[in-house]
Amino acid sequence: MQWAALIVFIILFALVTVLGFVAARWRRGDLSQLEEWGLAGRRFGTIITWFLVGGDLYTAYTFIAVPALMYGAGAMGFYAVPYTIVVYPVFFIILPRLWSVAKKHGYVTAADFVEGRFDDKLLALAIAITGIVATMPYIALQLTGMQAVIAAMGIGGDWPLIVAFIILALYTYTSGLRAPAMIAVVKDLMIYITVIVAIIVIPIKLGGFSHIFHSAQTALATHTPPGAFITSPQTASVYGTLAFGSALALFLYPHAMTGVFSANSRKAVKRNMALLPAYSFALGIIALLGFMALAAGINTKSTSSAVPLLFIKEFPGWFAGFGFAAIAIGALVPAAIMSIAASNLFTRNIYKTFFYKNATSQHEAKVAKIVSLLVKLGALVFIIGFPQQYAISMQQVGGILVLQTLPALILGLYTRWFHRRALLIGWLAGIVYGIYMWSTTGFKSTTYVLNLFGHPIAAYAAIWALIVNVIVTVVLTLAFNAAKVYNGEDSTVAADYSASL
Repeated sequence: MQWAALIVFIILFALVTVLGFVAARWRRGDLSQLEEWGLAGRRFGTIITWFLVGGDLYTAYTFIAVPALMYGAGAMGFYAVPYTIVVYPVFFIILPRLWSVAKKHGYVTAADFVEGRFDDKLLALAIAITGIVATMPYIALQLTGMQAVIAAMGIGGDWPLIVAFIILALYTYTSGLRAPAMIAVVKDLMIYITVIVAIIVIPIKLGGFSHIFHSAQTALATHTPPGAFITSPQTASVYGTLAFGSALALFLYPHAMTGVFSANSRKAVKRNMALLPAYSFALGIIALLGFMALAAGINTKSTSSAVPLLFIKEFPGWFAGFGFAAIAIGALVPAAIMSIAASNLFTRNIYKTFFYKNATSQHEAKVAKIVSLLVKLGALVFIIGFPQQYAISMQQVGGILVLQTLPALILGLYTRWFHRRALLIGWLAGIVYGIYMWSTTGFKSTTYVLNLFGHPIAAYAAIWALIVNVIVTVVLTLAFNAAKVYNGEDSTVAADYSASL
């Protein structure tokens, strides 16, 4: 039992728990309204949005899963760095426009926009279900990070995870999106302190980066299969498609949309797309912790334990506890936002649309609060019953699913040429093919090798699935348009689509 680390961890964890409940009184609003509970009344300015979206996107995935992949598989894990650089210029163009439409029409979810744009409840249902299902493994990934640091402090069993889940569920239910927004400020400051100390202290103790890279290369060669740097066309194509596919998928996740929709202005969204790359710099340093663990002689079958064990070995107990608290809080913030986003989707695009069309905003909020609890429970069951060698696989699986919403959501933001039925069938084709590719690996890998004209090409399954999705959508759109099949009415306003930046 690591008592010094545990005591510091408990104190800091208790602090953010208090903040979670206090947040209900921050920037007061009527939390019985869905827009207040689920989007904090769209009141967050540039700074709070930066902390919220940053805390939403840079999670336990950042501190645990990325270094774990570096520790186990080598440089392939570094794909997370270029993808978080590519994503911001792309969505700098897209998200301000989407925010404007959502604000104008009171849309709470991305599926709300799709329904308004294409006048199709079934297509909106498909977007909502995809978002909810894709979010579940992502929440589970956060719990994996928390599980790893708890185990490193010497606490066994699943009960600590269950306790943390109960605390998270209670303050999310009480405070809504205000809770993770307030906690995100503390969480991000703690993570930056931990990263700065780690990048200075650990290399000094291990003999510098030259020794770290040499030791990591030697250690990776002994792994089964051997870990390596990117040395062949096959590994390069996997690396590139993982980065590109993950970049396209990142802001399609419901929790990312929720963070963006909570901003108080279009300018706040644009400023965040310009400022968020600061987190990518920290991510690049954090990824190297996997190599540092190899150089420090950390030997574990659970790659998710590599960073916690490194902290225990290289830091004094109290600072290891500080770092563990940063990781655990880094799991709580996105898990809260993800559960809120999923519950918003269920309430607006499933429950109200198909079961209770006359639901008031107060009734919607009540349903959303209950569903947020169920989503967290589902993620808890998922992580306990879904063993993974690499926790990052959970995020990659979610990416396969959520990327299939891109034609309806992103392309639909710029054109209504695509037929709504073609978009639905294309979505289904992409989902089915993506799951099929994943199943051929025994549900162990999201990389799929496709033989094109006698040339095997390995790539992220999400990219192959998206290509199938787009091809099916284009072909069927041409067919439906030629047959003059009715394509619904656009209830959004043309002026909302101003391309001015």
